[in-house]
Amino acid sequence: MAFIDGTVVNVALPALQTNLNATIVDVQWVIEAYSLLLAALLLVGGSVGDHFGRRRVFLVGVALFAFASAWCGFAANIGQLIAARAVQGLGAALLVPGSLAIISSSFPEDQRGRAIGTWSGFSAITTAIGPVIGGWLIENVSWRAVFFINIPLALLVILMSLWRVPESSDKESAGLDWWGAILGALGLGALVYGLIESSRLGFSDRSVVVALVAATLLLAFFLIVEARVPNPMLPLTLFRSRTFAGANLLTFLLYGALGGTLFFLPLNLIQVQHYSATAAGAALLPFILIIFLLSRWSGGLVERYGPKIPLVAGPLITALGFALFMLPGVGGSYWQKFFPAIVILGIGMAVSVAPLTTTVMNSVTQNRVGIASGVNNAVARGAGLLAIAVLGIMMLHVFNHALEQRLSAWTLPHSAWQSLQAQRSKLAAASLPEEVDALTQQAIGRAINESFVHAFRWIMGIGAALAVASAIVALVFIGGVARQVKST
Repeated sequence: MAFIDGTVVNVALPALQTNLNATIVDVQWVIEAYSLLLAALLLVGGSVGDHFGRRRVFLVGVALFAFASAWCGFAANIGQLIAARAVQGLGAALLVPGSLAIISSSFPEDQRGRAIGTWSGFSAITTAIGPVIGGWLIENVSWRAVFFINIPLALLVILMSLWRVPESSDKESAGLDWWGAILGALGLGALVYGLIESSRLGFSDRSVVVALVAATLLLAFFLIVEARVPNPMLPLTLFRSRTFAGANLLTFLLYGALGGTLFFLPLNLIQVQHYSATAAGAALLPFILIIFLLSRWSGGLVERYGPKIPLVAGPLITALGFALFMLPGVGGSYWQKFFPAIVILGIGMAVSVAPLTTTVMNSVTQNRVGIASGVNNAVARGAGLLAIAVLGIMMLHVFNHALEQRLSAWTLPHSAWQSLQAQRSKLAAASLPEEVDALTQQAIGRAINESFVHAFRWIMGIGAALAVASAIVALVFIGGVARQVKST
């Protein structure tokens, strides 16, 4: 459920944007509300399971996720949908780490690797097929069906868990870092709010200024608390390892590029290129399958060449994939325009992902690999969260500037100009003014699509630059052999 919802909702954005009359800022919040709670509470979610019982917390997470999914499906307006998505993110923060912890505690060490491999395989399959199934449901039923599908799945999971999953907990679990969780969530929330709303209100708006100042103070207090509490959610001592710090900086840049750019791809495919929702959902299938099929091979690259070479080469190949996304205009075949970029992007990420995970695990002592993995996962999710907020500002700014340039030479009725001004924040979903004739409407529609593509190219260029920066980080920070940090 969590992995499907992590990918399928992007395909639903154009449909719910039209159905709920939402701006691009609104649909950013649909993604960000879920990602914010998941990224901020992922680490504490694992600790809660260790403390109160992994099955119990997992079941609470599944039930909360199902309740929020129903709320999403019945949402009458965009505000309700955003609130429901936040609750869904909270449920995911309890069930995702819980599922892995249950597997680890339920299998002996000699079978654990195969069990986790099966978990990863099913995660990859659902990530791949989720957008395709979601696209079909959007086309043939409704975007609301994307959320309702979680309810029977949740009931099945709850019954299976009560029947077959034993309860387990960590008897030596220390106290929970509630202050860290609260400060981290509020700090990230204030930062994301300030960044996203700045594109609608401007950076000089009082609420945006207050949010950004509050974010700075809250995140500073978060770091102070994490340095002083006995059982921190984010152990800062891990970052004493140059390799661990470098690997997480690489993760932040690379996953920021990936999450921030791919947010806009379904909007391009559906609203500008006029793909069906199913076709848009299937567009990234080669990307996911390449990562899935090459992950075992790329994991062996570390043993053969050390971590530095794949972690420099992988992001550089990824950067080339982003650059290829800058070539398509309006119209053209998927196989000629988008498929090459998606394949190169998939190869680049396949070369990067397994060596990056291995490097993170090898950079700490054996008793810290669980928390190291959790930190790296939270960094990846947090990177996507912030990238969508920041790139959304860039997208709207470049789109508006490009549209003004294209329309400046035209003499339009004042009412048509006002209509366009009000619709700008919807990007390519903007409604065409009714006060003009059909030929002018067609020309305005073409100008909107061309402006979106122009801004999309800028976003992909930024993604390529971030990927190159992550390769430079690997060159500087990652050694041929991962260093060990002493347990603290």
